[in-house]
Amino acid sequence: MFLTFWQFGEGRYRAVTSAYYRGALGAMLVYDITKRQSFDHVARWVEELRAHADNSIVIMLIGNKADLVDHREVPTEDAVEFAEDQGLFFAETSALSGDNVDKAFFKVLEEIYGVLCRKSLECGNGKLNGADHATALRGSKIEVIAGPDLEISEMKKLSTCSC
Repeated sequence: MFLTFWQFGEGRYRAVTSAYYRGALGAMLVYDITKRQSFDHVARWVEELRAHADNSIVIMLIGNKADLVDHREVPTEDAVEFAEDQGLFFAETSALSGDNVDKAFFKVLEEIYGVLCRKSLECGNGKLNGADHATALRGSKIEVIAGPDLEISEMKKLSTCSC
């Protein structure tokens, strides 16, 4: 399961219950770089994720509308500092032009894959926190469909566990 929060400061999606977080492997918190208020709400989303999701969830902070440089209200430095303080991955994207969108998704997928590999290694005796190994990782397959910019070598790296 993968969560994406499009979070443009209006709080419309605050009614997400803890059931939506159950089993989530990753989350992308997206704010609008041209609206400071949307960035100010990110801390609350991170807090909610940490309270309700598994502690191994991969979280990426994304500043969208990077193409609107002249309208920027959130300096990149502020977002980078927040992401570092919270242990989040960070990227700036433009949904309009598509800049960095694929890269952001593939980064999250790569990190999720690493988490799954580490969990797999932890079950050297066939158990993961008392659960059967096969049961613990059931439904964890990540299917990556190549886009025009994805190289075959990147696909192989994402699809083969080297752990």
